[in-house]
Amino acid sequence: MQKGELLAAVLRTFAISIGFALIGLFAGQWVPPALFLPLIIVEFILLIVVFFVRKAKKISYSFLFFFTFISGLTLFPVMSYYVSSIGAYTVLVVFGVTAVIFTVLSIYAWKTKRDLSFMGSILMSALLALILVWIIHMIFNLGGMAILVITIISILIFSGFIIYDINKIKHGYHDEKDIPLLALNLYLDFLNLFLDLLRLVKILSDD
Repeated sequence: MQKGELLAAVLRTFAISIGFALIGLFAGQWVPPALFLPLIIVEFILLIVVFFVRKAKKISYSFLFFFTFISGLTLFPVMSYYVSSIGAYTVLVVFGVTAVIFTVLSIYAWKTKRDLSFMGSILMSALLALILVWIIHMIFNLGGMAILVITIISILIFSGFIIYDINKIKHGYHDEKDIPLLALNLYLDFLNLFLDLLRLVKILSDD
């Protein structure tokens, strides 16, 4: 499979994953509140599984679509919160902005001649540091300004992951058996960028 064909296949699978997440989000309105915590735990366990199978570079399409569906279910209370606090229209606008950013960064990652695989270790280290700071914040409450800074840094990190993941496809680090995993990577990049942008808008609207 040519690199361009591989990218097209990954993006199609990514789009289908978004569709499964949206179905899950829609179905979330009928999920009893008591079930959201167990679903979040299931999603977390699936993420751990993904972390360990990433090195094998292989997950199934069924795993991918099941994960994104569960992810959509657990997103329902989050989306409900943002719809009630900043409005449904703003949430849709932020989703559109996320899609535009994703597209622009993907085009850059594909068009640039540079091999950006070196970004992987940098981004992963930054992400682990970010998670650590979030944990510290949850314990000590670092304050609103800290959340703003953390959110902006998180936006930069996941923007970097989009560039990194697309660029690796261009430079031949993957083949067609990796399509579900690559689509999952892009889904997580997109989702986290979307949530970060929502958080940023909420912070700014509160000021």
